[in-house]
Amino acid sequence: MLDGNQNQAVASVRSLARQGHTVLVGESSSWSKAGWSRHCHGSFQYPAPQKDADAFIRRLTEMVREQPGTLVLPMTEATTLPVSEQRDALRTAGARLVLPAHRDLLRAFNKAETTRLACSLGISVPVTVTLAHDSEAAQAAKSITYPVVLKPRSSEELSGKSVKTAGRPRYASNRAEFDAAYRDIRQRSSAVLVQQFVDGDGAGYFALLCQGELRAEFAHRRIRDVYPTGSGSALRESVKPDPEIRQAGLAMLRSLNWHGAAMVEFRHQPGQPPVFMEVNGRLWHSLALACYAGVDFPALLAAMAEHGDVEPVSSYREGLRCRWLLGDFRHLIEVWKGAPDGYPRPYPGKLKTLLAELIPAPGTLHDNFQLRDPLPEAGDWVGFAERLSKGAGGR
Repeated sequence: MLDGNQNQAVASVRSLARQGHTVLVGESSSWSKAGWSRHCHGSFQYPAPQKDADAFIRRLTEMVREQPGTLVLPMTEATTLPVSEQRDALRTAGARLVLPAHRDLLRAFNKAETTRLACSLGISVPVTVTLAHDSEAAQAAKSITYPVVLKPRSSEELSGKSVKTAGRPRYASNRAEFDAAYRDIRQRSSAVLVQQFVDGDGAGYFALLCQGELRAEFAHRRIRDVYPTGSGSALRESVKPDPEIRQAGLAMLRSLNWHGAAMVEFRHQPGQPPVFMEVNGRLWHSLALACYAGVDFPALLAAMAEHGDVEPVSSYREGLRCRWLLGDFRHLIEVWKGAPDGYPRPYPGKLKTLLAELIPAPGTLHDNFQLRDPLPEAGDWVGFAERLSKGAGGR
């Protein structure tokens, strides 16, 4: 298990241990919250792929040779990209992987490519312009209709022997905000996507496919996102997939001949067709809710790695709520900071948000905290404090 400081790693460790698997958790730091779980058999450290992807792969290859047949599960784009690119070396060493073809994975991680694919399938997409040169940006700034969102072409990019993290989107309601946002993102990304701002709520379709054929699916309703502008959720509730979103999400994943787990994200307003946003070709941050509801994606991935395929999962419990405590705290911080420059939607109220977080719904489950396994929750807050400390020192 890679990326041990991700919430999906915590959910996966617990899931796989329940199925009788021996789980080792890795991270580029000396410890991780998933590694603190009582269900973790052992922890290891690897070189950060953002700094040296080759050294990262060498470390994984050494570990796999010690235990041939080991399933390697990356949790983020930063680890998935080099694992996918070097899959032959890992498989020669004895690793098992559940990934689509590398060319399809690269397409899924490229927002410009997936936007073109969605458009070709008749799925609604925002008006999108890809900017690779400053002259194109200057022309676009004059001609586009504001407000817009500016995004890196890919969240993570393979760049030589390292993986480059591109960062978060920016918003612009005028030329000055556009210029500032473009300059910021261009420093981090080989190309910048400019998209028409789409109103509505974020909605995702979560699925497991075997060579393009559906084996399990899940959906939830977002109640609070970590970032009120749109991001992973801090609080969500399991629901039946919306038929239009399900149809569009499946069409995307089947066109990519997807193999493994993925999330397709949309913006949706009642009475209007869903608008495609992006594909996340990996397990997702809110994975714990799906596992609680009965769609155990990590266990299904392990079974697929071992047996080649799995029996389809046809149902799950609806109406379950799951909360990421630290994510909810970060949501509160973002609300009190106020809306970012250029953001065109109404922002949540400060006191209303505070009251909602202080009085959670009875029966709410948690991403990281469990009475029988409390240390991952503690690790989440320790990691947050470390990041704050490093940030303060840098300033």
